Formats: sequence, C-alpha cells, structure tokens
Amino acid sequence: MLRPRRFRDEVDPGPVQIQARKVQFDVADAPLHWIPGHPAASHVVSVLNLVLPAGERWFVQTFNEALPMVKDPKLADDIRGFVGQEATHADVHEQVLHSFMEARGVNPGPIVEQVEHLFREALAPPTTTDPTRRLNHLSDRLWLIAAIEHYTAVMGDFALNCTWDDYGADPTLVDLFRWHGSEEVEHRSVAHDVAVYFHDSYFSRIRAMTTAATMLAVFFQRAAWYLMRTDPNVDANWLTFNRMRMRDSKLGLLPRYRYLFGTATLSYFRPGYSPEEFGSTAQAVAYLASSPAARAAHL
Repeated sequence: MLRPRRFRDEVDPGPVQIQARKVQFDVADAPLHWIPGHPAASHVVSVLNLVLPAGERWFVQTFNEALPMVKDPKLADDIRGFVGQEATHADVHEQVLHSFMEARGVNPGPIVEQVEHLFREALAPPTTTDPTRRLNHLSDRLWLIAAIEHYTAVMGDFALNCTWDDYGADPTLVDLFRWHGSEEVEHRSVAHDVAVYFHDSYFSRIRAMTTAATMLAVFFQRAAWYLMRTDPNVDANWLTFNRMRMRDSKLGLLPRYRYLFGTATLSYFRPGYSPEEFGSTAQAVAYLASSPAARAAHL
C-alpha cells in the first residue's frame, strides 16, 4: 500500500480523539534486512524494537503518576489516550522483538538490558517522601518525555513520507513503523502540554532536550552498530557502517542525522516552539484509517 502523500489542500480533521487502536502484525515471513539491499537502514529502524518497550512503559508509568493531579478535563482525557497508545506500542514492539529479531538469530539482550536499566533504575521516581521534591522530580521527567516525544513526532513524520516503498521494503514492517509513527504525530502535543501544565519553564525544556538528544544519539548509534556487527550476513567495520547509513539517508530510507540532531533539535530551543510544527494530523489520521494491520484487527 502506497503511503499517503502530503498535499497543500489536505483537509484538517479538526479535534481528534486520541485512543489506542487494536493492531495485528504477522512478521513471520519478513527478512532481517527488511529493506532489501540496505542492511544499515533496516537495522537502524529496527533499533526501535529494542529501545521502545522499556521507554514507552516508563512514559505510561510517569503519566499515570501525573494523571491524578491534572484538573483540566481535556488534558486528562488526552493523557488517558496517550497512555493507551504508548502501552500498545510497547506491547507490539516487544512482540516483534521476540517473533522477528530473536527468531532470526539476533540476541538483543545486551542492548535491552542497558535500556531497561536507564528507565527502571536511573529514571525511576525518587524514594523521598518530601512532596515538593517528588513533584519537582515528576516535572523533570515530564519534560524529558516531552523532549523525547519531539523526536518521535519528527521520526513519525519521516516514516509517513520516506522512500521505503520505492526500495521494496517488507510491507508488514513498513505498516508497523507507519502505524506507530502516525500515532506519534497524532498525539505529538500531549507530552508538551502536560509538561507545561506542571511546570512552564523554558530552562527545564532546554535542559530536558539536551539530555534527550544526547541519550538518543548514543543509544541509536550503539544499538544499530551492535545489530550490524552481530549480523552474520554483514561484513562491515564502524566506518563502513556509517558510510552505509549516510548513503541510506541520502536515498530517503533514514532521516539525516544533521536534520534529526541539528535542524529539528534546534527548533525545540526557540521560545515560541510548538509541537504542531512537525507532522500533519490529517496525514496521520488518513494513514491510520487505511493501515492494513488496523483494518485486519477489526475483521
């Protein structure tokens, strides 16, 4: 199924009810290099299956902690929808982690352990009983989620508009990442709105982005390189891997790092930044209405 292209005359769907969708993905026949002839792009995108389950469950835990303190009915409803979507994302990627990656001889254990330690231990709620310190820590975590969600929206927009189809990518995995990316675009303002609600601070926003940018850049490079060097069908050193990645970026199979960690990151530093600047709700909703996995789940 071809991706819905973005047009100047696309119709604004208006207010969207954020809610989790049932999906089914059968990846039994998908090859490890699901973008044929492009192992670097295949592995870089597949890193999401390693890092997302623990991260998104941490999102859910943090938002559930914040929800009882939110008195704005609309924001509280958005939080519940966000939590439902993120919980579904975590479950789906964990399933694919086992049924796709491990079934093809990939041992994700070392990377998954590092990610889980970060979210379960380093970023866990504090043990202090001081309510002020607990609230401050919660606000810091909410801003970190908002910063990470900026990247997920940017990558979701990329997934909807990239060239995977043009290079014969496996349709099931394309649908998986586009379904997820569409929901990230759909709920791209929620985390930012929640962080502002708890502590509207430009300094906190910038500090969180500095942390998020560093964390994501390190994890994606480490995890993608791990997948490449443990892939029995690829013979590439670190320099060759990065040349392959840059080539795939030029082909539109991956976002360019200088855009992701340059232009898109710097935009977050503008005082007037809004999540609405990245991605199209109309395009995201259109894809979600036609996603093969979402449609199959309702048959």
